Amino acid sequence: MSQLFQISNLLVMPFWVLMIALPNWTWSRRIMASSLFVIPIALLYSSLVIPNFAALLPILANPQLDIIAGLLSTPSGATTAWIHFLAFDLWTGRWVYSDSQQLGIPSWLTSLCLICVFMVGPFGLLLYIVVRRWRHGSFGL
Repeated sequence: MSQLFQISNLLVMPFWVLMIALPNWTWSRRIMASSLFVIPIALLYSSLVIPNFAALLPILANPQLDIIAGLLSTPSGATTAWIHFLAFDLWTGRWVYSDSQQLGIPSWLTSLCLICVFMVGPFGLLLYIVVRRWRHGSFGL
């Protein structure tokens, strides 16, 4: 599980670098314009969830704090949850990146939001929504 944890971090890092450090580079725009970037991390997540789906379904259908806490306290559970976070934070980051480019929000401001999405996903999304409203006058969600 430790190796999968490390691999998952490496799978998403190049895309974050493109969006944050090289937002206006032609290749950044081309790569991030496609939804293919998320496939490797989504496949990795799926490879962990699908074999255990029958056991997970009742837990997720009726979640209880103590059971979820126990599940996440294992290396397998923590790794799977971490990969879930990475996948959805990356997808959210890509939306922030693409939306800000379409609206002409300055790259430096978008990069600050993207760093927050990368580190603390929901807060970063909230920050971008506020920036979007401030710069564009619309929540546009």
